[in-house]
Amino acid sequence: MRKKAFITGITGQDGSYLAELLLSKNYEVHGLVRRASTMNRGRIDHLQSFEHGPDQRLFLHYGDLADSVSLVKLLYHLQPDEIYNLAAQSHVRVSFDIPEYTSDITGVGAARILEAIIESGIGKKVRFYQASSSEMFGKVQAVPQTETTPFYPRSPYACAKLMAHWLTVNYRESYNLFACSGILFNHESPRRGESFVTRKITLAAARIKRGLQKELVLGNLDSKRDWGYAKEYVEGMWLMLQQDKPDDYVLATNETHTIRAFLDATFGRLNLDWKDYVKFDERYLRPAEVDLLIGDYAKAKKHLGWEPQTRMKALAELMVDEDLAALGR
Repeated sequence: MRKKAFITGITGQDGSYLAELLLSKNYEVHGLVRRASTMNRGRIDHLQSFEHGPDQRLFLHYGDLADSVSLVKLLYHLQPDEIYNLAAQSHVRVSFDIPEYTSDITGVGAARILEAIIESGIGKKVRFYQASSSEMFGKVQAVPQTETTPFYPRSPYACAKLMAHWLTVNYRESYNLFACSGILFNHESPRRGESFVTRKITLAAARIKRGLQKELVLGNLDSKRDWGYAKEYVEGMWLMLQQDKPDDYVLATNETHTIRAFLDATFGRLNLDWKDYVKFDERYLRPAEVDLLIGDYAKAKKHLGWEPQTRMKALAELMVDEDLAALGR
């Protein structure tokens, strides 16, 4: 019998790649989308063939993580086999400007969907995935970071993610739910939002190469991050829900690189020197910085058979190639 999955955040980077993966595995996929006056479905437009016709397996539903009633009704109606909670206010710097909203959607939103699982009566059959974040490690207490490294969040976003993470553990232990958290380190792609630093860099480099932009303004260039390819990371999410027992896993590359190194890889791909174009602006600095993130994926490799294939330089080149091609189109 065909499996049924429900994805919050289906129109985001991870949601679109996950929908692709599940559809390729013959799932029936249901996604939660927020009502807006403009369409925000560009990342899943290429999946429209699954929304219509005799092989319809993609269904979109209006709802919101701020509305618990809609969640209960949807889950009761759909009776999904798997739920992936990917929706969030996910921009770390912005979370300092809108901490209450970030807490409500990213943190309390997870509580609403976990409670909806209980209230809709699907707790015994469903498998739940929570998108946790390496930002929860914040001011890191050990290098590299593993599933047992103490957390030290340094932003409202990280605090909200930590709430959602521990709620997932709590509901797993309290209600015997099959609930997993994936502690994912930075994962990027050509579908990354344009306000996130990697995509901001690759898009700017492509525009500069095309003569459409003159400079790029950034904040801290010395931050070190563990960057992987989002398309590979969603497979790790799926694998977590295929195991015999629920658990939490770090997905990462076990490599760390500075923003400067990402700039080198991106601009170097286009035979440009980023130092000729990049300007500093302190407005892009966070009130509390996270200086170093590097994740150890040994547990995921051992138990899930998962490991990253695409490293930072190849990822930067993949992204800037796509941005350059898109501008050409």
